[in-house]
Amino acid sequence: MTFSLDHQGFERTIVLSMQLSSDFWNFRGSFRIAKIVDIGTHMSLVRRANGRFIMIDSCALDDTQRGELLQLTDGGRAIEAIINVHPFHTLHCRSGHEMAPHARLIGTRRHRQQDSDLPWDSQVIEDAETQAAFSEDLAFTRPDGVDLVTDDDDVHAGSVLVRHERSAIVHVDDTLNVIAAPGFLGRLLPQSRLKFHPMLPKALQPRAGAADAFSGWARALAENWSETRIVCAAHSAIRRLPEVGWRKEIHAALADIESKLEKHRAANGSSGRSRNKPELGKDAHP
Repeated sequence: MTFSLDHQGFERTIVLSMQLSSDFWNFRGSFRIAKIVDIGTHMSLVRRANGRFIMIDSCALDDTQRGELLQLTDGGRAIEAIINVHPFHTLHCRSGHEMAPHARLIGTRRHRQQDSDLPWDSQVIEDAETQAAFSEDLAFTRPDGVDLVTDDDDVHAGSVLVRHERSAIVHVDDTLNVIAAPGFLGRLLPQSRLKFHPMLPKALQPRAGAADAFSGWARALAENWSETRIVCAAHSAIRRLPEVGWRKEIHAALADIESKLEKHRAANGSSGRSRNKPELGKDAHP
């Protein structure tokens, strides 16, 4: 099930922050539909090698969490960029900007369209040139064969994935999911392994080879980011992985949707290339 994050009926409150390494913090939040179903939200804070900070995504922080973030970042003055990586996660961009109004405010093309009055950077994060400015600290990739924004606003499978290189922590919105029970039940019931977004087949480009392109990207992701030990996933949970867990779970997630990829190939055609060749997309920095 997928929900539009631009919907004004959501209740949202940050409830938790967690330091996951010496240079990486994840802020978890509550994001309720009709005050009943909590699908969660998140943002991350990364300390760069130069000592300054980057926010990944935006959240409306409560007073406690806002105070923690500002204390870490010299009142917000040490935040040099806010990078919003999912085109449909737009509700809190203004709140993020207000915490660090001097910082570069970077988003996708859709962010610029949805909140056109905000002082967006002229560059967009889906472009490799923009990503290269942060390559000392962060790696980026977006799925090949998938549209970041489709004609259907309920399809949120496309996003830009981010990996903090020193800590090997991945921050991801929607493209990869972790299914976890909410609240107290989450401490009793096991998480799911990593899974691709259930609407991903609808995000595949209607062209020959798109399914193969996605499959090749996923296999390359499994190998090139194989040392990943923590995944911060929006709407769900932080997943801690054992050694080689990332590789195994990405391959398993790909196997889960293979029948849907085959259906796409049958309808649109295959590239004719080997599906086993690991090859990251053009936007990735392995």
